[in-house]
Amino acid sequence: MTTSATVPNDLTINYEEDGTPIVKELDKEILSKGAWTTILYRYQDFDRSKGEYSADKYTIRRYQKRNGQYIPKSKFNISSAAQARKIIDTLSSWMTEE
Repeated sequence: MTTSATVPNDLTINYEEDGTPIVKELDKEILSKGAWTTILYRYQDFDRSKGEYSADKYTIRRYQKRNGQYIPKSKFNISSAAQARKIIDTLSSWMTEE
């Protein structure tokens, strides 16, 4: 996982062990930039026992920029497709109320 990035586009959650990608970033959306940057990632984990990657997962990461470097500060892992759908539905409902 890159934490020495100087720009948000260089941040990643890719992670390898012994040349094997353990966390494989599939996509990301930068939700906000600045001193605090928020990124939504779509990724897969490698299941060693099965020798295959998981279904798509999602995580929201917050980084604080200090001394020109982004430092991870918090994360929220969306635990399932059902939870992701519920978040989408709730936010969509709230947005139509405005």
